[in-house]
Amino acid sequence: MEPITVTGVNFFCQENSKHHHTDEYELVKAEAPAPVLRRGESFLLGIDLDRTFDVEKDVIRISFGFGEKPTVILGTKSVTPVKPKHTHFPKDPHIWGVLLKENNGNSVILNIRIPPHVQVGVWNCSLITTIAGKRGMRKDYNVENDVYIIFNPWCKEDGVYMENEEERNEYVLNETGKIWTGTFKKPKGKHWIFGQFDEISLPAAVFLLEKSGLATAQRGNPIMVARAISAIINALDDDGLLEGRWDGDYSDGTSPFAWTGTGAILEQYLATNGTPVKYGQCWVYSAATVTVCRALGMPCRSTTNYVSAHDTNATLTVDKFFDIFGEKIEGGLEGAGNDSCWNFHVWNDVWMTRPDLPPGYGGWQVIDATPQEVSGTVMRCGPASIVAVKKGEIGFLYDTPFVFSEVNADVVHFQENDESDWGFSRISINQYHVGRMILTKRLGPTDDNGDNDYTDITDLFKNKEGSEAERLAVYNAVRGVPKAKHIYDIPGNEHQDVEFDLVDIETVPYGHKFNMQVRLENKSDAVRTVKIVMTASSVYYMGTTANDIKKTRGTLKLEPHQRETVRLEVFPKDYLNKLVDHFFVKLYAVADVEETKQVWSEEDDFNLTLPDIKITAPVKANAEDKVNIKFSFRNPLEIPLTQCSYTVEGPGINKKENHADVKPKETIVMSASFVAKKPGSKKIIVNFTSKEIHNAHGSTNIIIE
Repeated sequence: MEPITVTGVNFFCQENSKHHHTDEYELVKAEAPAPVLRRGESFLLGIDLDRTFDVEKDVIRISFGFGEKPTVILGTKSVTPVKPKHTHFPKDPHIWGVLLKENNGNSVILNIRIPPHVQVGVWNCSLITTIAGKRGMRKDYNVENDVYIIFNPWCKEDGVYMENEEERNEYVLNETGKIWTGTFKKPKGKHWIFGQFDEISLPAAVFLLEKSGLATAQRGNPIMVARAISAIINALDDDGLLEGRWDGDYSDGTSPFAWTGTGAILEQYLATNGTPVKYGQCWVYSAATVTVCRALGMPCRSTTNYVSAHDTNATLTVDKFFDIFGEKIEGGLEGAGNDSCWNFHVWNDVWMTRPDLPPGYGGWQVIDATPQEVSGTVMRCGPASIVAVKKGEIGFLYDTPFVFSEVNADVVHFQENDESDWGFSRISINQYHVGRMILTKRLGPTDDNGDNDYTDITDLFKNKEGSEAERLAVYNAVRGVPKAKHIYDIPGNEHQDVEFDLVDIETVPYGHKFNMQVRLENKSDAVRTVKIVMTASSVYYMGTTANDIKKTRGTLKLEPHQRETVRLEVFPKDYLNKLVDHFFVKLYAVADVEETKQVWSEEDDFNLTLPDIKITAPVKANAEDKVNIKFSFRNPLEIPLTQCSYTVEGPGINKKENHADVKPKETIVMSASFVAKKPGSKKIIVNFTSKEIHNAHGSTNIIIE
């Protein structure tokens, strides 16, 4: 008697996908469907045979393997026999289980349970048939299908389990969202199509994980998978997905502002066999991270920290230096200090347990794919427990000190002083400037008519500024950083009888003038002579200076109890040729009082805002019908816009076209069309860029019936 021959298999892709919450993956619905399964769940597998299956004599073993050299010891291989008499899976949920569900003669249906800890990615499957009690007789059948196994937030035994259904819908299943940019004074949501269920997304995510170099056996650990993703999304070290650029010259690639979804980035990356895509900045890195994490089944959100510190010398402070004349010293002492405050910085939070940390430190963990600092020889960051960050527990893995500084560093100003032992003295310490607000998109649908769809999660990362708990967290962190201790031991100035206030500027429409103002009040009974320097500069959103726009220097005498306002008026002609991406402006004011040696400094920043793109489209349309949309944009400047282009992204449309120069104050009208294949609410995103203007955008929803 010959062993039975397997003639084919059926993964029941669509049926299994409903039980596994993977029915939205296009791979499942393709002409040649691929199974997308979640670990910790069971699935049905049909096997076609060349004769009737004899439960007494025929033996079928199911083998699943992961990676190039699967081994049972490392948990990357399983060989499980079909035992017809068994009616229940093994009690231990961490081993593969196989049950005979149906015996239909020349075909059988198996119920297979996947353990909740197995590696995520592509598994291969094979079947071995033998005759009971006979050695040396076997037949092998290798299944051609790639079997995708991913994380399972619905499974309590999985390290990414998320109990709340509304949160799962948002952080695992939502294909669109917003990335928050702008300023804490006026947050601006950038619409994004994550597209984690697109046919290309899961294969691309697996390819990136392979390329990351993460050991095969570790690809079931969400901690290590998240850490690997934070490294492979940027191109440094490993030719990862995105190459970054921040100097404004994107002529040999795509501007970071032009992307409206991750799909085009992944397509370009795979089409060029893993050549890094040009170009990304922090919000693009974050959006791509959302796509990859959600495609692999890991709950993930994009998070924006407004006024985000970049502490380059591990002092837990942002140190800025001014010369004796009040001019900022770029690069710090001898160019060695490059601490900065990003106007905003976008990273990601991923949800998981942390069995490597004490109880209570699981939940949301920060990972950051934007290349800032090396962590363990590789440009990556996290996962850092948000709970540890809030408490100042900087000794916990991974990269907690860096993330703590991002949200809670103090900004310290130093000025040249010949009487100081080291040539500088502290003139101010600002405990409130960093981590002004931390936002993520709220649960549920996006606000297409405004930006009221964010959730303020600042209190998850830090206690209220100035509170005792917040200061205790800072001092708790400082205790573990010897470099930081001396900064907090420096005494403050004793004579503070002139009060200064740099007036905040909320926002300014692009093309309008603005005033920088410092209010002074002499609180003493004597005359005070004040020397003051005021500077307005354009800055990259990472906080580094691009160009000086305008500055003033002067001396004024304040009579006893006199109030005065000093102004620096800035006109469009002063800044139009000096602005860089995002149109951020940094204001610095430095003053000293001659009679008392009191020294004061302050800084503020804001951005110039663009008009939105207006979109005209039907509210509803039918599937398979052609839908036409129009969109318009008005040039707000007195000069023409050059090197213009626009992108449109939505269901069945990914259009990028150049556009002619736009005259001063001219309104242009553009159009596009698409055909939606599936019903539901579909988002259309439009983005317009030029040499003079970046990131004008708009969006709308169309209901496909």
